[in-house]
Order: sequence, then structure tokens, then C-alpha cells
Amino acid sequence: MLVLASGSPRRRELLALITPEFETLPLDLDERAITADTPAALVERLAAAKAEAAAALRPKDLVLGCDTVVDLDGAVLGKPRNREDAAEMLRALSGRAHLVHTGVCAIRGDERRSLVETTRVYFGEISAEELDWYLDTDEPWDKAGGYAVQGLAARFIPRIEGCYHNVMGLPVAALYQMLRAFGPY
Repeated sequence: MLVLASGSPRRRELLALITPEFETLPLDLDERAITADTPAALVERLAAAKAEAAAALRPKDLVLGCDTVVDLDGAVLGKPRNREDAAEMLRALSGRAHLVHTGVCAIRGDERRSLVETTRVYFGEISAEELDWYLDTDEPWDKAGGYAVQGLAARFIPRIEGCYHNVMGLPVAALYQMLRAFGPY
């Protein structure tokens, strides 16, 4: 069985593009205890930690751990803690490009594969009125960088370079190739 170590509805939706046959296993992992020198290395370590925790609980299954961060000039923008934190993140992203990194780690028994996918996202200028409007929606919460590319924030994003689904939280094409390498699950 394929097991997604996540409770994210977006990741469930994206994994379903690859296969309808999987289970979810949300984990309570202290992500603050995991550090790295770069945002890309951080998502790789976080994904591995989630996969390892899930593999300990489901040792016979193929488990997936994933994590996504927004990287603005080497600084990690995670999920906003509150309205002001979200406003600060979105002001920093306004009129600039940034990177979105997603790490994925898959483990089944002694077999392990991992990847980090990176997408460049370009934000247009966001006016004070647009920012207030956006912050009044439910969208900024529980999303790295305080935005959802697939939602209302699409109006602020004129282009991306790389995998669109990666910005949503799971690089579908790259993950599909990784899972094919494992064979049947």
C-alpha cells in the first residue's frame, strides 16, 4: 500500500492524479527541531524525517514524506502565524521572484529515494488594498509563504518557471517517475 505521511488536502488531491489507491497518515512531527544550511536542504531533511516516522509505523508499505517551503533570497517563508506575519510575507514577495522547494522522500523497507523540486514564482506588485482584501480571505493560512497559487493569489502571479504542482505542494511528474522506479505498490 502507498501511504502519504500528510494530512494536507492539497497533497491528497495531487497524489490522486497519480493513483487513487493510497492512504494518509498525518504525523505530529516537531519540524522546528530540523535545520539545514539552505531551504532546499531543509525540505529534503523534513521530507526524510516524515518518511522515516511513517516507515516506522508502516514498515511493509511504501511511504511518502513531503515538505514545501518558500525561499526568498535564502530565507524560508513557512506558514504564517497570524495576519501580520502573512502581510509581512506577502509584502516581501510583492513585485519579486522567489523559489518554491518541495522535498519528497519515499521509503519501502531498505529501499529509499528522494528528490527536491524547485520552481521559480514571479509575483506582481500587490497594492495595500489588494493585500487587505487577500488577508480577509481564508487563503493565506496553512500555506507556505501565505499564498495558494491555485487559488485567489493566482491574480498576483503572472508566471512561473518549473512545475506548477510543485508550488501547490507536490511535484506530480517527478513523483510519478520516482514511484515507477519502486515498481508495484
